[in-house]
Amino acid sequence: MLVSLHQNKKAQVIIGLCVGIIFGFLLQKAGVTDYNVVTGQLLLTDFTVLKMMLSAVIVGMVGVHVLKTLGLARLHVVSGSVGSNVIGGLIFGVGFALLGYCPGTVAGAVGTGAFDALFGGFAGMLIGSALFAALYSFLNARILNKGKFSSITLPHLLGVNEWVVIVPAVLLSVAALGLLEHMGV
Repeated sequence: MLVSLHQNKKAQVIIGLCVGIIFGFLLQKAGVTDYNVVTGQLLLTDFTVLKMMLSAVIVGMVGVHVLKTLGLARLHVVSGSVGSNVIGGLIFGVGFALLGYCPGTVAGAVGTGAFDALFGGFAGMLIGSALFAALYSFLNARILNKGKFSSITLPHLLGVNEWVVIVPAVLLSVAALGLLEHMGV
């Protein structure tokens, strides 16, 4: 079934659209499309964004590895570099600091009718993408490939089964969520 789905580009687009709508709905229901919530996270006064992201990491980590364990998915870990992470982090961080939204929350906020997200965020993503594309050759030759690292994962590095890392990570994450709730932040 998944092989035929992999070859059906139209079905992939439809599934992607549906998952995107659901994701945007969940972002809005979690409250992370609200500018005040996002800036509260940046000011360390409102941890709604952290709690939502940590919950998403738990669900994603377990979900992907359950699919992998059942033979329904394959992981393709890619290598990276310090330079590409620095440039990506700067682009993300500057946009986040200037507007108070990340790309996912911009899309969700646009869906709720937030004009600052539409004109600042969407326009900012287009401008940022165009600048990156225009500067790509320069950045690629001088920065993006600096400090390359391999596509090794923590379980491979430790030489253990993935679940030996996943289970403690989930337990620690759930404990962190419980602590944040107990603190009332």
